[in-house]
Amino acid sequence: MIRIFIGYDPREAVAFHTASHSLLARSSHPVAITPLALSNLSGLMTRPRDPLQSTDFSFSRFLTPLLCDFQGWGIYMDCDVLVRDDIAALWACRDERYAVQVVKQEQAVSKAVKFLGAHQVAYGKKNWSSVMLFNNARCTQLTAEYVNTAQGLDLHQFKWLSDDALIGDLPARWNHLVGSSPPSKDAAVVHFTEGGPYFEPWKKCEFADEWFRERSRMLHADSPAAKTPV
Repeated sequence: MIRIFIGYDPREAVAFHTASHSLLARSSHPVAITPLALSNLSGLMTRPRDPLQSTDFSFSRFLTPLLCDFQGWGIYMDCDVLVRDDIAALWACRDERYAVQVVKQEQAVSKAVKFLGAHQVAYGKKNWSSVMLFNNARCTQLTAEYVNTAQGLDLHQFKWLSDDALIGDLPARWNHLVGSSPPSKDAAVVHFTEGGPYFEPWKKCEFADEWFRERSRMLHADSPAAKTPV
């Protein structure tokens, strides 16, 4: 069973459901998908909202190891993604040498504001935490107390690890940043980090057409009247 945790914000509900559908449609292994909705984390996520926090899941993502009881492995990803390949291929990248594995891209911040008017903040390791493969037993520093009290950059820059050598690399195709990464037909996880196609300004961004097709497949239901009775 592949355990997958997806950031959830009610303002982007369509993104979560489309991302989940894209993941399920291509997975060759059983998956368990958990939305990190704050309404479900009332006993664990207590930190006040930061003015620079662009989504509800800015910090809840770091509860993934705790929600796995610090056992086995878990995948975290933001909701504003389109999964274009079998998630089992990402799962196969697990490497016991590391506590966490990420795509170590350097995102170029070109705009001061992103979706929903959120401020675009530049910092080292930006977007490394938007797709993470957690080796949960090696992430015991991420207690509920720590996640709720640590500085935001301490979390997103992995300062809870004793050494950056514990951060392993994932192939770039597992976190393709639309508007920042070079165009690629091989992208396995497309990340609409500046704004998804479900927002008017980004309706024609890279991979927007694919996202809309995925949303249509997610919304599809066969008509019972069209089925032949047994």
